[in-house]
Amino acid sequence: MFRGACHPSVLVSSSSCVLLLLVVGGVGALEVSTGKVSTVEAINGSTVLLPCTYSSCIGIKNLYFNWHYDDNGTMLKLCEAVIPMEGVEPKVSVFHERVEFVGSSKSNNISILLWNITFEDQGAYLCFARNEKEKFRNHTAVFTLLVVDQIKELDKSLTVIIVSVLGAVIGFSIIFMVIKGLVVHFLLSGDEKTKECLVSSGIDNTENGVSGARADSKAPPKA
Repeated sequence: MFRGACHPSVLVSSSSCVLLLLVVGGVGALEVSTGKVSTVEAINGSTVLLPCTYSSCIGIKNLYFNWHYDDNGTMLKLCEAVIPMEGVEPKVSVFHERVEFVGSSKSNNISILLWNITFEDQGAYLCFARNEKEKFRNHTAVFTLLVVDQIKELDKSLTVIIVSVLGAVIGFSIIFMVIKGLVVHFLLSGDEKTKECLVSSGIDNTENGVSGARADSKAPPKA
């Protein structure tokens, strides 16, 4: 697997590419990718998308690409084409009756569809690209297809346990909030009653002259 480098004639105008090369230690600008998930399980008889995109920090010119299937060491070509320049759609040659090109140069996409897959289609698929603008440097990405009778489902008993635990946690949370609300309500009610008691007691005592306030008392008249 080879990775390209930036063309010398565009080093001045492509400073970001030069910086990238310096940082990652010579990794080229051209890159093809099959996405974050490079292995997929698909049901026998279904149609599968084999994803692949390309990128280059200096652009492309006569970008050649192809798809191959690794048949136990024998590389079978599925399709190939050349993209003259950015935004120009390629004329794709397809060599497999169940392969369809679904990419577009406008989105740097060179993906294909594989129709009506069988167990014999299981294996590694290679997406290859070569950029003339980078002195024909190239890059390859691998996508692995696994063909099964049916997609494995999560154990139902485990699902029931998870749902039960979540339900219990939510239930306890609701009960806790209700109890907390009731306690706060009773505490606030008790405080209000205490305040009312103190206020009313103060008023009564004031009216009766026993609030601690000084009352003027007149001495009995002398005979």
